Formats: sequence, C-alpha cells, structure tokens
Amino acid sequence: MSIFYYLAWTKIEKQIVMSASRIKFKGRPVHIAGNEVKIGDKAPDFTLVDKDLKPVSLSDFKGKVVILSVFPSLDTPVCATQNRRFNEAATNLSDDIVILGISVDLPFAQARFCAAEGIDRVITLSDYMYREFGTKYGFLIDELKLLARGVVVVDRDGIIRYVEYVPEVTEEPNYEAALAAAKKLV
Repeated sequence: MSIFYYLAWTKIEKQIVMSASRIKFKGRPVHIAGNEVKIGDKAPDFTLVDKDLKPVSLSDFKGKVVILSVFPSLDTPVCATQNRRFNEAATNLSDDIVILGISVDLPFAQARFCAAEGIDRVITLSDYMYREFGTKYGFLIDELKLLARGVVVVDRDGIIRYVEYVPEVTEEPNYEAALAAAKKLV
C-alpha cells in the first residue's frame, strides 16, 4: 500500500463516524456512517447525480424550500410509495418548494421508475457515485451501503427546519409533518 493511499484512507476514516444507531432494518439495528443532522443546523452542501449523470448540489436550489426525501431503493414497495406520495403532494405545493428524492439507486433505474410511475414533480437524484449525502446527513447504512429512510426540510436560507430519521427503514415517513413544516416556510 502506498503512503499516499494510506494517508488518504486515514483522512476518510476520520471523517466518517459510524455509530450503532436507533435505526433498524427489518428489526435489526444497523450502523450509520456520518452524523445525524439536527433542526437549526446549517444544511451541509452535497453533490448527487441526476439521470444524465450531471452533478446536482443542494446549493443549486438556493432561495427555495427543499424537502429531502431519503429512501433505500425504488425497487421496494415502501420506497415506491414514498415517491408516489410526495409526487402527489407536490401538485398542491408552492413553486417555492422543491422535493428531492435521494437514494443510491443508479440514475438510470431512477429515470425508468419515474417514467413508469409518472413521477414528474419529485426530482430523483443518486448518491451512488460519491456517497457524500449519506455520510454528511447520517443516512448511510454501513452494512448495506444503502440510505436509511427519512425526510429533511431545509429553508430558503439553508437552515434545517425539520428532520425525521425513520426508526424502522421498512416503514414510511410522516408525510404530513414534513409537508406541514415545508409549507410554514413559504
């Protein structure tokens, strides 16, 4: 192993804090990489990729209220439902609110799912390339390399105003609470 590789890996190890969490997957506790964000925190910027593999960052939505809908994989019924529910809710939201659907699914799979399901108001983005979002927001399940389920609402100034880490990954988030939090900000 080269010294450069070792130093780079050591730096990465120090940045990623893994903890046994209160989050479970099918009843079993999992380890989450990164630190959970909290209400009042400055929302960490991140880079994801869209269906064309183009980078998209939180900062691209500056001045908007952003709902981060986080889920493991669109190939599961609960994740599909989560995206359908937020897409339907988006029809009644102000244009000042943007919903980003974030998973580690490949962007091509996300695009196929959205086309098949008529998802046209949720912007699906992938963390597969960088896994930056998952670690910065404390959603990356170390054992599975998937994201846990949750919702984060960021105000126009980039401050986190609502956070939900769903305790059991196979269950749905509280849509109503997240949407109410976002509506209060416009």
